[in-house]
Amino acid sequence: MVCGVIAVQAQFDPQIGQYMFLPTAYNPAAAGDDDLMKVAGMHRMQFTGIKNAPMTTYFSFASPFVIGKTKHAAGVRFLNDRFGLFSNQALHAQYAYRLKLGNGYLAIGADLGFVNISFANDSVNLSKLNADYFSSSDPALPTGQGGNGMTFDLGLGIWYSAPTWWVSASMSHLTYPTLHWSDESDFHLKGTMYLAGGYNWRLRNKNWVLKPSMLVMSDFREWDINIAMIAELKDRYRFGASYRILGNVGLILGMDIIAGLQIGYTYELPTSKLIYESYGSHELYLAYGFDILKPKRTNRYKSVRYL
Repeated sequence: MVCGVIAVQAQFDPQIGQYMFLPTAYNPAAAGDDDLMKVAGMHRMQFTGIKNAPMTTYFSFASPFVIGKTKHAAGVRFLNDRFGLFSNQALHAQYAYRLKLGNGYLAIGADLGFVNISFANDSVNLSKLNADYFSSSDPALPTGQGGNGMTFDLGLGIWYSAPTWWVSASMSHLTYPTLHWSDESDFHLKGTMYLAGGYNWRLRNKNWVLKPSMLVMSDFREWDINIAMIAELKDRYRFGASYRILGNVGLILGMDIIAGLQIGYTYELPTSKLIYESYGSHELYLAYGFDILKPKRTNRYKSVRYL
């Protein structure tokens, strides 16, 4: 036991229930995929009822643009994630190059930015620890204002979308950065791999479209798979369900309030023993997009008499 070393590791990136509507949260190549300038936001309250449960806020802006005959997209995304005594703020610029391929577009994208991770040392409660096994003056114990560090971050992704289906692959934190908080404390940020895909299946009743999708997340220590099925009515109203293998079932609701303005809500209930402690997780999504690539209309007319 004297020579033994135990390392405790966990997945770092936050969960997203409505991943099919927020692809830029995990893949920069998805920027501008629908040819819309889009502003999107998400707020997630996970495991409500548990003290210091994760709370995530995400915001993104992306716009397509054309250079000559080539398509591109650029944007920015911001993440504020709190979990336990940890806090993670991230700001990234995103760029995607889009290439016509078959019936759809293949996009290659990059995520460039910074992450700032902090730990609330002054909130650590040592009162319940047995004084026979530790000393409050131990320099390895977190005290003071808290650990804090900022570092460069890089992510890459590819994205292909056709009229009825899409696939995605990306990797975050490719630089595997290390934040040095103190002589006793370092934070090692591991990368996360994302694989995702979806299909749009229009039924005989043309008013209905079924949209199954799946997201696989892995930091190569733990795997998580989220499967969702959404039914869309008249291209406006959405009803669906989701299942996460790590222990969640969810309900997904959404609608287009007006042209370009979307709202969505997800409620997830844990299927593990957490159900005895938590009231579930809530996630609210809001986005607005408009087309800036359409040719401009003109009200000027010419008469054949004056040509």
